[in-house]
Parts: sequence; structure tokens; C-alpha cells
Amino acid sequence: GKSMVAYRKAGTVGFNEGGTHSEENLSDEPLEAIVIELKKGPAHTPPVELDPVKLAAEEHPVELENDRVRVIRTILPPHKKSPVHDHPHYVVVYLTDLHTTMKLADGRVVDNPRKPGDLGWRDAYRHQTEQQGEKVAMEIQVELK
Repeated sequence: GKSMVAYRKAGTVGFNEGGTHSEENLSDEPLEAIVIELKKGPAHTPPVELDPVKLAAEEHPVELENDRVRVIRTILPPHKKSPVHDHPHYVVVYLTDLHTTMKLADGRVVDNPRKPGDLGWRDAYRHQTEQQGEKVAMEIQVELK
């Protein structure tokens, strides 16, 4: 097979087509990566009516988009309250310490403290987020199409 050298910084997003591969860390520093493997077929995710990218573009830049996923970097300034918005099914990866509360469509409020490297699965839902921390918080959301 052929080989290639890839240079990556912490917090970057990438996409590779499916296939067999292996990786070797050529740095003297430890490497941690989160790999999300997409299975064949559609994700059967409901449509989004209130898109966070359209409602608050500065805080939701799109890092990557193709016919399978949209990857959003969410930037949460201290004490910022987001507009009510929707998500399709998605994986979230927390890049920084983060403490938010999420007000769900049914009125429940969920406390959401996270650490860097935490990740989670979310079924499609509507909510409003309020950042409780004193520092800017960041996460990556991998929305399935």
C-alpha cells in the first residue's frame, strides 16, 4: 500500500473515506483521537427547523460538511444563552471544560458539566443552552444526515 504523512493540531476535524488503514504517531508527544465510524445507509434523522448555524453563525462555524455529516464547532462564551434550536441525531465531543444547562422542549432543565475528551450521543431534539462557566467553552458536534 501507499503511505502518507498527516499533520494535525489538537481540536482539528478530518474526514476519510472508509477502508483499511493503520496509523503511527511520529511525534514524541502522546496522541489522542476520536474516530467516528459511519455505517452504510441513512441515519433516519428528522429535519431541523431551527438551525443553530443559521441562528447563531458566529458561535456555530461549520468545520466540514458532506452527504453523510455536518460537523459544527460550537463556541460558547461565558454566560451566553443560545437561541432555541434543533439538532438531528449527533455525536458531541467536548474540547474544553464546559458547564451548561439545557432547557429542553418540554420545559425540563438538564445540568450538563463536561470535561475535555468527554463525548456523548444525542438523539434529535430541540433545546436552549446557557453557558454557566467563566471561560469560553468549545465542543465539536458531528450531525448525522
